[in-house]
Amino acid sequence: MRVLLINPEFPSSFWSLQQSCELLGRKTLMPPLGLLTLAALLPGDWELRLADLNTRALHPGDWDWAELVMLSGMIVQREGLLNLIREAKQRHKTVVVGGPFATSVPQDILAAGADFLVQGEGEISIPLWLTAYRSGETHGVIKPDDKPEMTLSPIPRFDLLHLDDYIILGIQTSRGCPFNCEFCDIVNLYGRKPRYKSPDQVLAELDAIFKLGWRREVFICDDNFIGSQTHARAILKKLIPWMESRGEPFSFWTQASTNLGQIIPLLDLLTAANFSTVFVGVESPDEAVLAGNRKYQNLKDPLGQSLTNIGANGLTVVPSFIMGFDQETKGAGDRICAFVEAYNLPMVMLNLLQALPNTSLWDRLKQENRLTETSASADMIEVSFNFRPTRPAAEIVAEYIRMVDYLYEPSKYLARSYRYYLAMRPTRSASGKSKGPEPGNQKVQVSHLRREDLAALLKLCWRQGVVADYRGQFWRQLVGIYRQNPSRITKYLNQCAVGENLFRIRESLLARAGRSGPDKMTPA
Repeated sequence: MRVLLINPEFPSSFWSLQQSCELLGRKTLMPPLGLLTLAALLPGDWELRLADLNTRALHPGDWDWAELVMLSGMIVQREGLLNLIREAKQRHKTVVVGGPFATSVPQDILAAGADFLVQGEGEISIPLWLTAYRSGETHGVIKPDDKPEMTLSPIPRFDLLHLDDYIILGIQTSRGCPFNCEFCDIVNLYGRKPRYKSPDQVLAELDAIFKLGWRREVFICDDNFIGSQTHARAILKKLIPWMESRGEPFSFWTQASTNLGQIIPLLDLLTAANFSTVFVGVESPDEAVLAGNRKYQNLKDPLGQSLTNIGANGLTVVPSFIMGFDQETKGAGDRICAFVEAYNLPMVMLNLLQALPNTSLWDRLKQENRLTETSASADMIEVSFNFRPTRPAAEIVAEYIRMVDYLYEPSKYLARSYRYYLAMRPTRSASGKSKGPEPGNQKVQVSHLRREDLAALLKLCWRQGVVADYRGQFWRQLVGIYRQNPSRITKYLNQCAVGENLFRIRESLLARAGRSGPDKMTPA
């Protein structure tokens, strides 16, 4: 059986990191982990071909080769996914569709013409589908009643990838989240009871990508890596010696809740294992907004102090903020700006609220007759809602545009980055506490840089240190980091480079809004 596995193109969003891809000579951020896991669940004698449309276009030869077409996608990939289903059927292919979008909005998948709709998690749904397919069934809906134990999950088929296409590879150590935020769809998809892979499973996956030659970032894309601190510690205590024995081949990103900032021993384990970056959902500095959305975990501890502790102890924190909640009052964008400035948060994700299907928020808005026909969007440029907010939509959008304008303005972004990394403790090796490095923390030594990293550094210096009108600030701050906290200079330069993505988002959003330049805005 010849199977074509297709990952639809992602629309432009915060996580596209298009400028970072350009700097590093890569094509997209991360490969489709779901399809790679699916591939590992299929019979070993089937021929598989992965088509990631974020890296390469589909060719007629791909369609002609395939006997079976299997697709997966998220809600933000909706239009591309539905179009691919229709095209596959026009080419008379048997089409199997699964993944988060198919699980959440099955009616759209069936209406587009899919032969098989496979809902839920592949570890139990794919064996059920295989049984039906081998028995001669030509169409149907596969919907398991249970959720699988993660110990059943195989090592994803990383060997199907063109590794040079990607900035970061993903693995997963758990599914599910113990929290129950109103707007989040994780509980609907994966449940509130987290399920875990064993530490040995995790190391086996890392071994697989190590043997393939990967030596860059790895994203542990759990819904909340510290949802169980016991699980996180068990992995980290085995990961630390594994990393040391192989010369620290990876730097890790992950997602966690803000209470991480109150658990310093766990932060120490993360940095000892070479974790560099953690994404956290802050959502709002307004307590009424957090309480109204059941984001109680952000109310238990001082929010700003938690984020400060994460940064001071060696991790780059990427906080996410959302505007458009019912409890929100006028000036929310200004308050987010003030919060970000107060705690020197460089890279921040800024969102307009979208109601995701089957979440508690979706159900409530449906009951209140506030949903619209607009699909949920992750595009920061096409600002819109898929529901009617309590505040005037135009007022929220105007505040959102001012917020992006202010926080993604290059000079302000670089100033926050500078303050953030000056305040970060030196690395263990720099302070004499350990022989081992931490991710991205050594002084920049040109002779040790990979060719693509050296090219990226030169491009960055040209863009921000020669061409840009803030070039003086770039060089002053670079010298300041080198003199005052030299072991963090690589982290700082990486953050400068990430800023290129945010600067482009700002330019595009302001152009779309019909503005010729930023208005002056002083956070309240």
